[in-house]
Amino acid sequence: MSVGTGYEEIGILKEIAELLNEGTDTKDVLSGVLKRLLHVTGLQTGWIFLIDEKGVHRLVADEALPPALANDHKQRMCQGKCWCVNKYNNRQLTKASNIMECKRIEDAIEERAGETCGLTHHATVPLRAGQERFGILNVGSPNKTHFEKNELALLEAVAFQIGTALKRIKLTQREQETALAAERNRLARDLHDSVNQLLFSLSLTARAGVEMTQTNEIKQTFSYIQDLAQEALGEMRALIWQLRPQGLENGLVSALRSYADMLGLSIETKVTGAASIPGKVEEAMWRIGQEALANCKKHSQTTAAVLLFQASKEGVMMTIKDTGCGFHYDEQLEIPSLGLKNMKARTEALHGHFHLTSKPEMGTEIEIHIPF
Repeated sequence: MSVGTGYEEIGILKEIAELLNEGTDTKDVLSGVLKRLLHVTGLQTGWIFLIDEKGVHRLVADEALPPALANDHKQRMCQGKCWCVNKYNNRQLTKASNIMECKRIEDAIEERAGETCGLTHHATVPLRAGQERFGILNVGSPNKTHFEKNELALLEAVAFQIGTALKRIKLTQREQETALAAERNRLARDLHDSVNQLLFSLSLTARAGVEMTQTNEIKQTFSYIQDLAQEALGEMRALIWQLRPQGLENGLVSALRSYADMLGLSIETKVTGAASIPGKVEEAMWRIGQEALANCKKHSQTTAAVLLFQASKEGVMMTIKDTGCGFHYDEQLEIPSLGLKNMKARTEALHGHFHLTSKPEMGTEIEIHIPF
């Protein structure tokens, strides 16, 4: 690692800062910054772990990992403990430090898991902004066993920049979520006060037309208009419910039960366990549950559904199933509908698991598991 002083280090920090200020996607930002950091410092290998409040680490960026660490889809990096993660979780890692040896590399050598390309040691530095901690940055090079004070000082400055950017991204995402919720509420109010009232008036007018006319053909026309207005009112109520759920304050299962009632579905529910569900998880499961129940109503050719909900301190599992007509589904092929794809995407965005089972005349089952 060839790090100069003065203007050279300021130049490196300026480059990193510009990269960090450009993006809002955490993974893309960290991958770009890591690649640039290694290039300007002459280091070869690096990786970034984000670590949650429970001490569980997640590999979000890496560059030039040796085969011993990159094999099997980087499983060695994604699982198990190591000294740097342990030190971070024990709050013993407060500044940039030399990690004398890398446990993951040691284990790989012992297990003959592949070529290590001379990488044995790395420097590690916590990513933080004030009192808020996000994870660690690790960098190393073949046959480099020690980092000088000025090298560690530069890494610490870069890590502080990364931590500040992560906090900015987190706050931006929170603001966007708040703004989205406010916009949903506004749209729901507007739909209720305008379109919903117009449809209700149309329905009443058509009903009056049926009662006032004596001509059979005109009666049928007004009756048809009334039926269309009632159907549109039902669709509008469902849309308003999706935008601004009434009853979610009483719990997710209660809200889904009410939504099923509104759709005209008979729903059997079973709840086991208890846990405080994070807001993001509750929102995602609410949207997934709505989509699944709407599919039951539209496609299953049955009016009955079952909702199973299991909560624990590790996460939540929700199953929605029906005994309707079902359809051909092969897990090896692409998911057939946009609604199902959206459910899967919402689940995986929270590092959850989505499982769909369906066969003709045997119904459909959707199982969602989201860890905390």
